[in-house]
Amino acid sequence: MTNKVDCGGVIIGGGAKISIQSMTNVDTKDVKACLEQIKRLAEAGCQIVRLAVPDMDSALAFGEIKKHSKVPLVADIHFDYRLAVASIENGADKVRINPGNIGSLENVRAVVQAAKLRKIPIRIGVNSGSLEKDILLKNNGVTAEGLAESALRNIKLVEEMDFDQIVVSLKASNVKLNYEAHKLVASMTNHPIHIGITESGTVQSGRVKSAIGIGALLLEGIGDTMRVSLTGDPVKEIILAKEILEAVGLRGGGINLVSCPTCGRTKVDLEKIAVEIESKLEQIKIQREEKRLPMLTVAVMGCAVNGPGEAKGADVGVACGDGKGVLFRRGEIIKTVKEEEIVAELLKAVENYENI
Repeated sequence: MTNKVDCGGVIIGGGAKISIQSMTNVDTKDVKACLEQIKRLAEAGCQIVRLAVPDMDSALAFGEIKKHSKVPLVADIHFDYRLAVASIENGADKVRINPGNIGSLENVRAVVQAAKLRKIPIRIGVNSGSLEKDILLKNNGVTAEGLAESALRNIKLVEEMDFDQIVVSLKASNVKLNYEAHKLVASMTNHPIHIGITESGTVQSGRVKSAIGIGALLLEGIGDTMRVSLTGDPVKEIILAKEILEAVGLRGGGINLVSCPTCGRTKVDLEKIAVEIESKLEQIKIQREEKRLPMLTVAVMGCAVNGPGEAKGADVGVACGDGKGVLFRRGEIIKTVKEEEIVAELLKAVENYENI
């Protein structure tokens, strides 16, 4: 089990549930735009929000944003240690730095002392695009070993300043490289790990890389907090992050939808039925999350081969036949309904699942 740190009331590590993060993509100096985006992110399920702080005006705006934010805020700093110190003084719940690009040891020490005074954690962030020159030369480019070496080097640097409230992240856009680097670091440190696939791509292409890369780490037991990185509206990062956690069984309140790919035996319009059910389950999922109910498996099956078994094995399911469907709940048959009634009846069974 990793160590525990507190980021504005959200516990990272120490066996706590994996938290979901994102980052605003509007100008931090635009306080109104940032607050609007933070609100949307929080409503979608984001628990920690990071903001870029590229200049002193942004650090001051960060303070104003912090006054009105209902979720913890992280200041993302590169190059200028004074921006990290100013952000901490303006209420940051955590700062993200790469000690290698902050400058001298004294600069890093100033950030550590400020964080220690305010009792907030530091995220040590290492990316494949910003590795130290000596590590790149030693490994003849970006490697998993190089990423791990950089992360451990910077962890040690901060630890030697008598500071242990550390979250570590080491991200690459290459899924396999990212996986191998995280396995190395996880075996060498007890600090909580922030996982993700950096610069994974658009909402379309980035979904696959993020799901595989983050999912593989979660299945290995690696990761205490996570961010999906997609080009576009950051709210979509939260939606995908929740789906990934649900898929690996690490998020309660969700709904695991199982549906068959259809074949020549299918005698209903299963694609239409499944898509409509998926769409209408979204609101039910939100309600279940708010109530902290356990995950449900819902099966929508198209024929008599695997259909009855999958539907019976699900919490709620339907096995379709010729223009009709047999509904199951908790392994028992509820009723047989016409094709046009399947969606409404199945949704009713899901909504009333805990009341039966």
